Amino acid sequence: MLTHPDKSAQIQNLTEEERKKEERLRDVLLLLGQLVEREEITLKLIIDSLYDIGSINIVNKKFPNRPMNRLLKGIARCSKPVFRIVALRWVKKNLPILVTNWLNGKVSFK
Repeated sequence: MLTHPDKSAQIQNLTEEERKKEERLRDVLLLLGQLVEREEITLKLIIDSLYDIGSINIVNKKFPNRPMNRLLKGIARCSKPVFRIVALRWVKKNLPILVTNWLNGKVSFK
């Protein structure tokens, strides 16, 4: 099947642009993965802070009874190390791709 020479050049340029875009997105993903590995301590501190805020808010909202409230806040403090391990694994696995996709959405115009 023969195509018009101008259309062929446009298609080739488009695929070249798409290939370059995919390469750059892979670069961003790789850089974010390295950032996550290097900044593990920072991620742990962020997770700890968010856990503290979230656990206090949920206990206060669901259990306004003062004695029960204090007991549940103590239990929440005890479960924090386990939560940190699970959350850190999840963040290391998912954060680079989630941020890459989000950033790609910010620079893509539909």
